[in-house]
Amino acid sequence: MDYNVLGTDLVPCSYSPLTGFQREGCCSADDTDAGSHFICARVTQAFLDFSVQRGNDLVTPRPEFRFAGLKAGDRWCLCASRWQEALEAGVAPPVDLESTHARALDFVSLDDLKRHALPPKRTPSH
Repeated sequence: MDYNVLGTDLVPCSYSPLTGFQREGCCSADDTDAGSHFICARVTQAFLDFSVQRGNDLVTPRPEFRFAGLKAGDRWCLCASRWQEALEAGVAPPVDLESTHARALDFVSLDDLKRHALPPKRTPSH
């Protein structure tokens, strides 16, 4: 089982759009993932524009990679180093801590992630 930055079980990030390096919905750790797509974020237009400027177009569809293109509000597994760059540029998108892999902490601080955290998901009470 994979763990998130909070030390609990990793929760899926998004099935629509289908995210993850292996397109399984989770920001899972995989040694073949040179980009370290560990951070589950809700992308913003400012981040998407920044990413295009940095040479990574996340907006244009690329069907050959099963990628429909992102729009603001979509949840996506981001490269940890790109999120850190966006943080330093003042455009880091909010993150889902429950869906961000623990290995993200090899690249970014938990304090920075917490400062940009989405509200936690609420589980229904019985």
